[in-house]
Amino acid sequence: MPERLTLKDFSREVRLFGGRLLVAALFVAVGFGILAYRYYDLQVNHYETYRTASDRNRVQLQPIAPRRGLIYDRNGVLLAQNLPTYSLNLVVERVEDLEGTIEALSGLVAISDDDIAKFRRRARERRPFQPVPLRMRLSEVEIAQLAVHRPRLPGVSVDAELVRHYPQGEVFSHAIGYVGRINEQELERLDPVNYSDTHYIGKLGVERFYEDELHGTVGYQNVETNARGRILRVLERGDPIPGNDLVLHLDAHVQQVAYDALAGRRGVVVAIDVKSGGVLALVSTPGFDPNLFVTGISSKDYSALRDSPDMPLYNRALQGQYPPASTIKPIYALAGLHYGIVTPQTRVWDPGFYRLPNDSRNYRDWKRGGHGWVDLKLSMAQSCDVYYYDLAHKLGIDRLHDFAILFGFGHPTNIDNTHERRGIMPSREWKRQTRGVAWYPGETLSAGIGQGYTLATPLQLAVATATIANRGVRHEPRMVKQVGERDLEAPTLERIELSRESHWDVVIDSMREVVHGQQGTARIINRDLPYEIAGKTGTAQVVGYAQGVKYDASKVKERLRDHALFVGFAPLDDPQIAVAVVVENGEHGSSTASPVARQVMDAWLLGPDGQLRQEGMLVQQRDASGEAPAVTQRTVTMEQSG
Repeated sequence: MPERLTLKDFSREVRLFGGRLLVAALFVAVGFGILAYRYYDLQVNHYETYRTASDRNRVQLQPIAPRRGLIYDRNGVLLAQNLPTYSLNLVVERVEDLEGTIEALSGLVAISDDDIAKFRRRARERRPFQPVPLRMRLSEVEIAQLAVHRPRLPGVSVDAELVRHYPQGEVFSHAIGYVGRINEQELERLDPVNYSDTHYIGKLGVERFYEDELHGTVGYQNVETNARGRILRVLERGDPIPGNDLVLHLDAHVQQVAYDALAGRRGVVVAIDVKSGGVLALVSTPGFDPNLFVTGISSKDYSALRDSPDMPLYNRALQGQYPPASTIKPIYALAGLHYGIVTPQTRVWDPGFYRLPNDSRNYRDWKRGGHGWVDLKLSMAQSCDVYYYDLAHKLGIDRLHDFAILFGFGHPTNIDNTHERRGIMPSREWKRQTRGVAWYPGETLSAGIGQGYTLATPLQLAVATATIANRGVRHEPRMVKQVGERDLEAPTLERIELSRESHWDVVIDSMREVVHGQQGTARIINRDLPYEIAGKTGTAQVVGYAQGVKYDASKVKERLRDHALFVGFAPLDDPQIAVAVVVENGEHGSSTASPVARQVMDAWLLGPDGQLRQEGMLVQQRDASGEAPAVTQRTVTMEQSG
């Protein structure tokens, strides 16, 4: 019996298909609904959020470093400038393979191990997304090679920047100082906004002291970039404000003459404008090339400077503390006159030594046979030690101390520079606090001739000499004369009042005898001199010698020989310049240091024809009415009682 055929139920299949279609349509509708909601959520609810994120990928706010202020001498000679240079920089966050990129770059330009080491150190200290230099001072050929391969080196750029340069090199190294790369410690204390694109900061000298004035204010620009971080266009720009230029009191010609006069010896010259306190020259030799430090000094070069026995990094003018030796005698002569211990006619017998009462020890004079009878003028001219042993004994150490500090000894001068030391002006209290023992009478005698514990910086010697030239007006020394268009305010002055005003004339006349007297220790420099100098020589012992032992330079190592000193001012009738000179191990201030001072004074005071010139001397500034500005003085009066 044949099978029975079953026909399809089309109605059922239509219902089944319709149900499936409805379910599918619902799924599609729900999916489109979710997409629509998400689209609405992104485009409407979170529009600002994602627009900002998109702009951050496309638009970047970049800081623009300000131009650092320039530094000029008083006559407009450029001492510190900014030179354009190109550097190879990497933004570490944008570099996919740092080690591979450095290796690839090494095949394109010369990159030393020292460059790589500096890069890694800077990369640790930098801010996020800040370019880090790998190679500085690229040549045009190197720039072209990098430009060809730059598309395949993400995060790598060749950027132009201004780099500090010091045209005078070593001559002004200690006066001006230098700038260098910002380190991690400095990064923590600096304003992160204002220094956001700055790589250099003042490290030493005027560059550091006036950092805030020289730096300027950072600018900015909004730029559009591609996915690799390369700039497509600038959308907005705010220009930076350049730093202020500085005009110094320094005279480049006088500075160069002082540098040349030292002739490569270890020494110092400080010259001060008597009228204003402006520093005309500040030379410490040997110096160093400050340009080595700007972009990062190599380990080899730094080791050579650091380990040199001549200490070229040591600023002898501000940090060197030397026994002032006989250069302090004019001040103690003033003290003796002021306190009534001596008069200009007081005479002391000098047999070649001095003894304290009830003491058998001989305190030797520099002249073994002695000077015989000497008064104040002769004691100054011949630098008689016995006269000042006797004077110091009668004054006592505390009066010596109290009087000397009025001239700037024993504390900083507050010069606008860095790392100044205070020197030592001893007293009974000072020794108790620092040594824990009592003061001995013999130590007063040593202090009376500028030896023993007494130490002074060459700057302090120059300031004290200028104070004598000013007859008691002491200026705070200043390096900078003008900041931008603004003249700096005059520093506070001190006026030292003596018991008699004529005491200044007595001591200054005695200092004149040092140079112009027939028996003066510095008479060697008065030949063909068109002006008069008041000065004082000094010879400072480096090591002590047993009593009775005669100093013989030929048997002493060069670095253990005496230091040579000279202080002086000129012209005598209208002082314009005060000079302090120290030549380490130069032995004699008369023959070694005083000729240096003569050359410096000539450079400031004389014209090309060898005659005194008016334009070399400062004229006091006047106001619109033609009157000289009022001088603020603080009067210091010493009591004449013991």
